[in-house]
Amino acid sequence: MLGIGASRDLPTVLIIDDDLIAREVMATVLTMTGYTIHTATHGEDALALLDGGTFTPEVILMDAQMPGLKGVLLVRELRVRTKASIYAMSGSDLPDDVISSVDGHLAKPFGPEALKQLIEKHLSPRRINHSGEDDPVVSPETLTQLRSMMAPGAVREIYVAVVDDLNKRASALRRALAVGDGNEIRRLGHAIKGGCGMAGALQAAHLGALLEAKGDQLDNVSQILVELKAATENLRRMLEAEFPSS
Repeated sequence: MLGIGASRDLPTVLIIDDDLIAREVMATVLTMTGYTIHTATHGEDALALLDGGTFTPEVILMDAQMPGLKGVLLVRELRVRTKASIYAMSGSDLPDDVISSVDGHLAKPFGPEALKQLIEKHLSPRRINHSGEDDPVVSPETLTQLRSMMAPGAVREIYVAVVDDLNKRASALRRALAVGDGNEIRRLGHAIKGGCGMAGALQAAHLGALLEAKGDQLDNVSQILVELKAATENLRRMLEAEFPSS
């Protein structure tokens, strides 16, 4: 990570570029301008960094002509893992499918002012507030009913099972998204809606309903998956607060 003189007014940036010189020049220039920079040498490296959870980028700059995982397939995988705005960089013309999948693009070489202008123009481009954040994590009525019917340990087991099931279905959703299988996405969304609805897990149930309805809108599905991960974490935290493990 590079963050000397980082400004809180500027976003954290992940640069994905296989060219050492280009990557280091961009990182140095942007760092000296106040950005906090992380770098990855290729698409797979970037996914590993995001999966590690050590930082949360708000902007991703990805080279459009890397070997390995790249282009639209890389964009899809990135969107599963982050809400960051994604910009493609290239020294030549970009394919139409890449242009339509990213939030903007930059022609190499570029300076910090060009990046700033692009961020200001595109930072909130297609971000859709799906998540039902105003919903409680768990319905108070359902929780009260379950507590009246069974011991706390049994209630805890129900929500442990829900969290485990959500993690498994999230993995299945990522696989379905990677191959563009809208029918499978809708099927999994339906299952999440039903199971979480029965348990009163309102945030996750709401997102399941959206996945069922929007399974063929892959850009939307990527964002919903990010929110589903957050809803699952909210449910886990509720579980530990209300029913701490012994």
